[in-house]
Amino acid sequence: MSYVFVNDSSQTNVPLLQACIDGDFNYSKRLLESGFDPNIRDSRGRTGLHLAAARGNVDICQLLHKFGADLLATDYQGNTALHLCGHVDTIQFLVSNGLKIDICNHQGATPLVLAKRRGVNKDVIRLLESLEEQEVKGFNRGTHSKLETMQTAESESLPHHLLGEQERCECTSQKRGPHGHGWESRWHETCTCEQSPSHLLC
Repeated sequence: MSYVFVNDSSQTNVPLLQACIDGDFNYSKRLLESGFDPNIRDSRGRTGLHLAAARGNVDICQLLHKFGADLLATDYQGNTALHLCGHVDTIQFLVSNGLKIDICNHQGATPLVLAKRRGVNKDVIRLLESLEEQEVKGFNRGTHSKLETMQTAESESLPHHLLGEQERCECTSQKRGPHGHGWESRWHETCTCEQSPSHLLC
């Protein structure tokens, strides 16, 4: 099943694109070997990769990639090849080679959104949903790790008197000042410990 927009047959004036539309691997290879630009576009900004991916021609997608096709290329509506793709093996190839599953086109639609609109089969929808979920989890893990690193560095750079109770001098935990309870009053008890902030001593 194909998901390319209509009127693709009008692209006969661009041999490589027509070969991608027709799924003609051998002719595509000959054209590329003879020097055809793997990133040549049609009137809508689609490359051969868009057209091959839309028809599930993963072999031609791999061939184009081998000859330098830009996997990140977008058409004039901001669609990557993944936005036009509705086939499991082709999706897996594109994602494994760096295409982001959650990228949006100019209308804000992801490949999953467009796939649902086109009514692709359930296996493809499940794959796209799974890949999006993995992308989100990976982003959250990365963000969490960065926050932890920042918080650790921040804590290490703080003056000792600004840290939490667990960082206080051990000797003060066994003392109570004459003015009541709590850290503020404990620090009124003179301490000779090197860790005690001198400006808080009485």
